[in-house]
Amino acid sequence: MLLPAVILQIIFAYLPLGGIIIAFKDFKPYMGMLGSPWVGLEHFKFMFEYPDSKQVIINTALIAGLKIIFSIIVPFTFALLLNEVRYNPFKRTVQTLVYLPYFISWVFLGGILNDMLSSDGIVNSLLNTWFGLEPILFLGDGNWFRFTVIVSDIWQQFGFGTIVYLAALAGVNPALYEAAEVDGAGRFRQTISITIPSLLPIVIVVGTLALGNILNAGFDQIFNLYNPLVYDKGDIIDTFVYRTGILNGQYSFSTAVGIFKSFVGLVLIVIGYRLAYKFADYKIF
Repeated sequence: MLLPAVILQIIFAYLPLGGIIIAFKDFKPYMGMLGSPWVGLEHFKFMFEYPDSKQVIINTALIAGLKIIFSIIVPFTFALLLNEVRYNPFKRTVQTLVYLPYFISWVFLGGILNDMLSSDGIVNSLLNTWFGLEPILFLGDGNWFRFTVIVSDIWQQFGFGTIVYLAALAGVNPALYEAAEVDGAGRFRQTISITIPSLLPIVIVVGTLALGNILNAGFDQIFNLYNPLVYDKGDIIDTFVYRTGILNGQYSFSTAVGIFKSFVGLVLIVIGYRLAYKFADYKIF
């Protein structure tokens, strides 16, 4: 039963790894990977000297870092609030509604956000009607673009994160709450003394494992929302590699950038697992 999945993994994940050799060559399609001249680490040196590369790395780390921080804080807070709801039908309905956006493609969401956040879209129309504000270029100004990307990503993802924390809350021993209630602790005190400490191990695990994604700012989302006006603040490594490699034909340079990202991600993943094991006793196997 696993054979088809293993074959597909080998074909699409492992066999293409041979192509990384072009990062060390001046790749010419008509000469092939083996026939192209060897240049060593020239593309990697150029990557650190090229001004756009530095800005792209900064953009990626900033956007991904903020996404990681808020992707922990928002689901954690929402799970605590939802856990206090005692009317189960309402609780299940809210949980389902916040979880649904997780299954919507960014191709679809990108189109919706482009329409809603345009200068004459519904959001700017409401801001003008209610507060008399001039149209805001949510997707045309770099700083507003970062804000829009982070908020929309949190909106799409936090429902899934909430389920993780709710599952952890389901494992808390009810006897702890009963003992706290006997001692006169109210709901707020129980949350501070029992609920939050019980969630801290899973928070540490989620946070440390997220370190490996510090250079994954979300290609699907950025690609469907960005434009040349926000390249200076919104361009990330994945979209930069797409433009330089696929659109501009700089295959060797874009491969070098991709390898750099993968290497940094590997190092951070190893560090993340070590931290998760040290502070939360989390083991892969």
